[in-house]
Amino acid sequence: MDFTLNEEQTMIVDMVRKFVQQEIIPLEKDLDPDADEVDHDTYDKLVEKTKAMGLYGLDTPPEYGGPDISMVTRTLIAIECSQHRAGLYVPCYNAFGGARQAQLFEATDAQKEKYLYPMLKGEKKVFFGLSEPSGGSDPARAIQTKAVRDGNDHWVLNGTKLWISGADRADYGLVFARTGGEGRSGVTAFIVETDWPGFNVTRVVHTLRSAKYATEIHIENLRVPHENILGEEGGGFAIANDRLARQRVPYAAECLGVAIRAHEMAVEYSKIRETFGATLSSRQGIQWMLVENEIDLRSARLLVLDAAAKCDRGLPFRTESAIAKLVCAENGFRVVDRSMQIHGGLGVAKDLPLERWFREMRIRRIGEGPSEVQKHVIARDIIGASLR
Repeated sequence: MDFTLNEEQTMIVDMVRKFVQQEIIPLEKDLDPDADEVDHDTYDKLVEKTKAMGLYGLDTPPEYGGPDISMVTRTLIAIECSQHRAGLYVPCYNAFGGARQAQLFEATDAQKEKYLYPMLKGEKKVFFGLSEPSGGSDPARAIQTKAVRDGNDHWVLNGTKLWISGADRADYGLVFARTGGEGRSGVTAFIVETDWPGFNVTRVVHTLRSAKYATEIHIENLRVPHENILGEEGGGFAIANDRLARQRVPYAAECLGVAIRAHEMAVEYSKIRETFGATLSSRQGIQWMLVENEIDLRSARLLVLDAAAKCDRGLPFRTESAIAKLVCAENGFRVVDRSMQIHGGLGVAKDLPLERWFREMRIRRIGEGPSEVQKHVIARDIIGASLR
């Protein structure tokens, strides 16, 4: 495989790298170590610069105003724009357009006017409500939130959603509810506005990362207009899965980007830190840790770019995207862990971003499908059968 960057890719990578180094890292010196957003004026200035670069709305299709870039280029950008303190949770503080609910691209024209376009313009925030207390790794069977038809014009929803990111700050979102029997065919996707009666964010779920990583939502007799069904009735699971393989590739690349920066920090520190009259870099134990980092990073980079390249060629890449997510999350976590160890006490101090990356990398081994689920997907494709 030849992943030599072409002229355009080289230019884009250089631009993004300079943007991170000159615009993002300096402003983090004045932010709380766990900050996940910047003030409105700063955000607007950052967005102006990404728009001038022609890179705003990275995950938006060109027909909706996004940049016309390949998946390989998108992956290279993800690797670069995650290399700062908050880069794993909010790369460049969403200056490149932030995460998109790609499922809304399948909306009707009326739904696009009301919900998709305001999201693309950054005027509205959206959440994705799939997981429930009964489970998140097997949502097709775990969904217990129910939607019952009330006449011709409305549905009434009741249930609880858990591990939902950003619901406390969102204007609307997608709620997946059971409208039929068990399994995938009985789930429908609804567009729900957060100020409607019956929709309540009941608590913030405290995790390894920060206080607002996830929320719990309680839905009680929430009336939703029939025209707010996204896609087909009973087609919610297909909607949920739509574009997931594609989104998983830059998600994996972000894990790689953070790990690359952690490794660079470890190499730099090992050359200047002395113990017992010699630098850490002269110690075989440290050298082997750095070698293991290098191997983990190179293998992860090849696998994530392989998935991106197959996507660009229009080839099936579900297995490749699962492998990329699995390897980048697991390898990236090991790299950050070793880099912390090399830094000693400084590695766990909030003076450096390593301790934050460690916490967030641990979550990445679960988010977007745990490593074990990725193995299940890969095994299913290898064996060619449905595994229960």
